[in-house]
Amino acid sequence: MKVVVVHAARDLRVETREMPKPGPGQVLVKLAAGGICGSDLHYVNHGGFGTVRLREPMILGHEVAGHIESVGAGVADLMPGTLVAVSPSRPCGSCSFCNEGRQNHCLNMRFYGSAMPFPHIQGAFREYIVADAAQCADAGALTPGEAAMAEPLAVVLHAARQVGDLMGRRVLVTGCGPIGLLAVLVARAAGAVEIVATDISDFTLAKAREVGADATVNVAREDQSLDRFSAGKGYFDTLFECSGVASALAAAVPVLRPGATIAQLGLGGDMTLPLQAMTAKELQLKGSFRFHAEFFTGVEMMRRGRLNTAPLITHRYSIDEAQAAFAMASDRTQAIKVNLTL
Repeated sequence: MKVVVVHAARDLRVETREMPKPGPGQVLVKLAAGGICGSDLHYVNHGGFGTVRLREPMILGHEVAGHIESVGAGVADLMPGTLVAVSPSRPCGSCSFCNEGRQNHCLNMRFYGSAMPFPHIQGAFREYIVADAAQCADAGALTPGEAAMAEPLAVVLHAARQVGDLMGRRVLVTGCGPIGLLAVLVARAAGAVEIVATDISDFTLAKAREVGADATVNVAREDQSLDRFSAGKGYFDTLFECSGVASALAAAVPVLRPGATIAQLGLGGDMTLPLQAMTAKELQLKGSFRFHAEFFTGVEMMRRGRLNTAPLITHRYSIDEAQAAFAMASDRTQAIKVNLTL
């Protein structure tokens, strides 16, 4: 079978591996769609991100969906042919954090396509993958591309839980990549009364308006672009910071109301924060990392039509065209979510 492997920065290859077989409690899934994530791009373009570096070849990918090819012993609720979204998150279930219900902080987490541990956790960009039945969510009538959006959607749903009730809130979203656009969708579904999104790309900002932002601001072109929201100690109740850029957070602080909540989703390395201004406004900074149960919640919300992620899928490439797919996914002037397909 074919797999997509990164060996080092700018060294992406399509290779072959032997076909796996499902064991008890497992299923064999034939890939139908795999979304290229920002972390995948960091591995390919830079050899890693922050302190996480590639130390051996690694199969990429963690946003995947496919059809059940066969099932192992003891699997009764998933049938061959069923389209499933596959959660890349495999907590151990027995460490202290798992026992506290914080499975996203599992001490022995095995997350597809991650170079954090060594040996690395191999990813899911492969023609066939064996997964635990418990990782699989029946995607119903969703398209494979929509089902593969379950992972980034789960990231945002976890962040939304961190910030609490959004009903009637005014929300600012900084950074309109896939996570930022999903934050717009989730905030709208959760009852936000007004959503403003910022970015440096007119293409991504147009997509933000398409999926529900009331207004957008190109912060690269519009000087003092957020100043109109700073009167009276600020305007927004909630910030979803999805860029990982320190200047985006610093520019947002003056337009946040006292007591506002910041959900930090962007992971761009260490950030210098305007702590004195944040303290004076009594702002609440909430980190948000990965997810657990939200994966299945997201699939259910998409299946029931509560969230439409289809507009975020802009390009599709075959697994043989992986290099072209990664090049396109790196171009924020024309791509949001790029899918690998068979």
